[in-house]
Amino acid sequence: MSVREVWEEKPSALGRFGKGTVLSVVLLAVLVPLWVVLVTSLSSETTINEAGGYVFLPREFDPSAYIVIFTGGQITDAILVSTVVALAGTVLSLVVTVLAAYGLSRPGSLAHKPLLFYFLLTFLIYPGMIPSYLVVTGLGLKDNLLALILPTAISAFNLVVLRAFFMGIPGELLDSARIDGAGELRILLRIVLPLSKAVTAVVGLFYAVGYWNAFFNAVLYIDRNDLQPVQRVLQQFILAGQTPSSSGTAVYVPGLGSAIPPTLAIKMAVVVVTIVPALLVYPFVQRHFTKGVIIGAVKG
Repeated sequence: MSVREVWEEKPSALGRFGKGTVLSVVLLAVLVPLWVVLVTSLSSETTINEAGGYVFLPREFDPSAYIVIFTGGQITDAILVSTVVALAGTVLSLVVTVLAAYGLSRPGSLAHKPLLFYFLLTFLIYPGMIPSYLVVTGLGLKDNLLALILPTAISAFNLVVLRAFFMGIPGELLDSARIDGAGELRILLRIVLPLSKAVTAVVGLFYAVGYWNAFFNAVLYIDRNDLQPVQRVLQQFILAGQTPSSSGTAVYVPGLGSAIPPTLAIKMAVVVVTIVPALLVYPFVQRHFTKGVIIGAVKG
């Protein structure tokens, strides 16, 4: 009689209860803060004062904070800047990473080993903040949106993941395309990329979330208020203790009349706005996430 492995045994009732308890605690630790932020952003000044700050149980619906955010001003400009940076940066990063990964995945390509060694070296050696600042400002990118994109245009980790996946594609398939007269660019676009949708989607999600959440480059390179991304504005509101320029301004709320959104509600509304894009994108990429990461990690 063969002995069953530990992972093949049916879990005990205590084990199932323990796993359910742990997962429930983790789920609550994630959802409760998000719920408090959302409810506080939709609360009035009176409700926030009665709760002593953050609101857990909703009492009345007051969307004035969101009306302020999306009717102009610094926060609206910051959301637009972040959107442009995230979209343009993700497209540029994907193009550069895919081209570099495909070139490095083909043995015998020009300077294959030196370039691969150069990229892998960045895992161990990073130039640091001051050299990076000198390079970016020396290129005249101060107060330029390119300063938020070019310094992080390519990630060595994402490059290695894509390269590992490309190396797993059968060479015979690519050789047959070359025999039919296809060039390297056509092979990449017509054969390699369609077979790499999962890992490409995951890498694209990494880049998009990274650009959307980045704020430190804005601290270094952006002084103009109209070019600040939303994460930088949020950092100023939450950590630096600055007051939103739109606070204290009355806005018209349908059904409620004129209302002045509280400062805390505006801050929490900005937090919600910064979270929503990732929540909207993730469900469309989630089905590729595990497959893309695992395949890209174990091959090559």
